[in-house]
Amino acid sequence: MASLLRAATWGMCPWRGYCSRGTQGELSEGFVEALKAVVGSPHVTTAAVVREQHGHDESMHRCQPPDAVVWPQNVEQVSRLAALCYGQGVPIIPFGSGTGLEGGVCAVQGGVCVNLTHMDRILELNPEDFSVVVEPGVTRKALNSHLRDSGLWFPVDPGADASLCGMVATGASGTNAVRYGTMRDNVLNLEVVLPGGQLLHTAGPGRHFRKSAAGYNLTGLFVGSEGTLGLITAATLRLHPAPEATVAATCAFPSVQAAVDSTVHILQAAVPVARIEFLDDVMMDACNRHSKLNCCVAPTLFLEFHGSEQALAEQVQRTEEIIRHNGGSHFSWAKEAEDRSRLWAARHNAWYAALALRPGCKGYSTDVCVPISRLPEILVQTKEDLQASGLTGTIVGHVGDGNFHCILVVDPEDHEELLRVKAFAEQLVRRALALRGTCTGEHGIGLGKRQLLQEEVGTVGIETMRQLKATLDPRGLMNPGKVL
Repeated sequence: MASLLRAATWGMCPWRGYCSRGTQGELSEGFVEALKAVVGSPHVTTAAVVREQHGHDESMHRCQPPDAVVWPQNVEQVSRLAALCYGQGVPIIPFGSGTGLEGGVCAVQGGVCVNLTHMDRILELNPEDFSVVVEPGVTRKALNSHLRDSGLWFPVDPGADASLCGMVATGASGTNAVRYGTMRDNVLNLEVVLPGGQLLHTAGPGRHFRKSAAGYNLTGLFVGSEGTLGLITAATLRLHPAPEATVAATCAFPSVQAAVDSTVHILQAAVPVARIEFLDDVMMDACNRHSKLNCCVAPTLFLEFHGSEQALAEQVQRTEEIIRHNGGSHFSWAKEAEDRSRLWAARHNAWYAALALRPGCKGYSTDVCVPISRLPEILVQTKEDLQASGLTGTIVGHVGDGNFHCILVVDPEDHEELLRVKAFAEQLVRRALALRGTCTGEHGIGLGKRQLLQEEVGTVGIETMRQLKATLDPRGLMNPGKVL
């Protein structure tokens, strides 16, 4: 931990190089005792090392610790904590698994970090209705392990084993989004503790319908709200039937253009691909080393197909035709579960594979998403820009829905390199916005993309968001400094 928090001066770049104090100052002894009265003394700490652990995520934003960390055990305690903090003007920062990439847990004004991981029960499973209710401490892997014998699964899979309510809060996505959608498509209802302690069920208590035209979409309002409107204490999620058969494949291409053209053509041919991921040559080399693969070092697609045996045969045949037409080669098919798991584990570990290219350095990930028709243009240009920049970086992405990442590996002590990373990232986002895309497909706004959000949605859009924020959080104490 000490190495993560070692002092460094990073100039104007707001990325993690040191652990700074919030502006609120220390909490009074009486207030800390009041916290203990709500959750019990063992579940409250003001120890520096624990506060520092909760003052950062996986991003390069600098550590900004809270003044205290609390671990509520149930929703009633969360409600009492929120009322206590809000009444005393103390900022509230929700915390899940800490695997975010935009500084969403940094306590920029100090305050109380509410760690929700002790609330880790699966409250209700409705197999006939394809739904499940989970508390915020349940992770995606834990849920799918629980569902293993039910014939159902939850497909949204960001690279980390993130907490499901944290995934709701950031509007997370993953490799399966091209077929099964993002968190926005898979949340049916939310239980939310509002800033003053009131309990809200966004679709009504206990409801888990598949469609509704009843009033404003409150569920959608809280998906992607990044902890700025309330604390999510339970989520009702949509489940999907586990596929009868699955087959995965990798194939290499002579160029980035050929790989991305194949992606567009596969989608235009209405092949119901479940996963289609792009990795550039640098990323493939890193994955080969880190995950002990033996793939061709070239622009590559990872694909997966779900369905019946007959349907898979048709999907695979049509996809092979398209790929060969675009110059694809080095096909490698994985039909056994063990082989598929190894392949996708390598993809999910791409972040760590990239970091291994420069041991001791940190990673920064871009997250643009563009309309599918503009994907070849922006990916080819981004690869050229990356090569010209002199930065160490890879490109990897969920190209089936137009979303990709540049993982840039940077020396946090090199001020000039940090400025080049910042310039590269901003140029990429503005190119995506010019192509009618977005600055973030799945990571969220957090601390670093607030100005870019304003450029994306415009003055009226930002003002509308501010009015919503002010209505639900008039004192501005819910995860301050994020999104707006």
